[in-house]
Amino acid sequence: MKGKLGRGVALVGAGVGKFGAFPRKDSRDLFVEAFRELVASVDNKGFDPTEIEALFIGNYSSELFEHQGHLAPILADWVGLTPRAALRVEGACASGGIALRQGVLAVASGLYDVVLVGGVERMTALPTEAVTDTLATAGDVLYEFPAGFTFPGFYAAMATAYAARYGMPYEALMEVARKNHAHGALNDKAQFGMTIRAIMDRRLAKAREKGGPLPGWRDELDFLRDPGANPPVAWPLRLFDCSPITDGAAAVLVVAEELARRFTDRPLRVLGTGQASDACLYGRADLTSLRSAREAAAQAYTMAGVKPSGVKLAEVHDCFTIAEVLAVEDLGFFPSGQGWRAARDGATHRDGTIPVNTSGGLKAKGHPVGASGVAQVVELWKQMRGEAGPRQVGHDVDLALAHNVGGTGQTCVVHIFGRG
Repeated sequence: MKGKLGRGVALVGAGVGKFGAFPRKDSRDLFVEAFRELVASVDNKGFDPTEIEALFIGNYSSELFEHQGHLAPILADWVGLTPRAALRVEGACASGGIALRQGVLAVASGLYDVVLVGGVERMTALPTEAVTDTLATAGDVLYEFPAGFTFPGFYAAMATAYAARYGMPYEALMEVARKNHAHGALNDKAQFGMTIRAIMDRRLAKAREKGGPLPGWRDELDFLRDPGANPPVAWPLRLFDCSPITDGAAAVLVVAEELARRFTDRPLRVLGTGQASDACLYGRADLTSLRSAREAAAQAYTMAGVKPSGVKLAEVHDCFTIAEVLAVEDLGFFPSGQGWRAARDGATHRDGTIPVNTSGGLKAKGHPVGASGVAQVVELWKQMRGEAGPRQVGHDVDLALAHNVGGTGQTCVVHIFGRG
């Protein structure tokens, strides 16, 4: 039937490497780390990785970041899986989410029973200016890039449009950053494992050591308001509104549902998947919502037979703080124009009514663009199995969602998971 998977699909293993800047590693090294953690996560210790029949790898631009094309078979070789089919999937920052969807569809079709889905990006080998140019290719290089747009500029335009329509104070974006840094401080794999308060205190300590005048910061918001500590990047977005440049990898093991118990007694079922597209930013009538996200979410909810109110936890694409505000509305967690209140009022905190980005999100965990969509799912895997350690949410998570955006919303992928 249209809109349904041909057979049940489950996740039975997941792994993620440390996110950060690693000058002595390239994509293959990063991916091997994530793969090793995945293998160790499979409860059935008799699992033989050679049971994997194919690889789907999310990667945005290893050609530009590392001058390395044809990445998928190289990764297959480095984890010992040649001669299996290996396919690289590109969809800008949604590359990982699309790779997962392709792996799910391949298993659901009956073509394969066991597939490896991964995502990887090594970004920090380039200087910041070159990274900016590389990421800009996810926009329209004919019309947008020559006009001076970079990705902070794109999302700044969304933020100003949203604030003008709904009266959002720009400090609401600071609350998103503060919340996600608090979550990231509990994640040992995060690139920025520090709260905003801890960052502020460290800078105060350095100022004391130098013996000069001390900043008059009373709290985290004072710190984030200070243009010296948190300078504008593209108004109204400041430094702490932006996800970092990151190296990292993640991987999940996707199998036919009828085989899941061979691997683990606690599989996650793929209940719904959706993907949609939209025009470039200049071609949209509305900058305060992502049409692709609403459509992808609608597909996934319909396939899963659930409503937004049933979701207990979400990992959403917060490449910039405004992106999380848009996401929680597009996914139906909050009405239009109310999402900016969510972090401020605690609703999306780890102990809130709908925890969002308990991993720290792209903002604090890091954003290796090809890996981010898969890493979101690794966080859901850990939370749904009660294995998230100090960041484990307090309520039972039997339904969770991942939302992965490419470009300015030209692509969006949404997945919904339940316990098997």
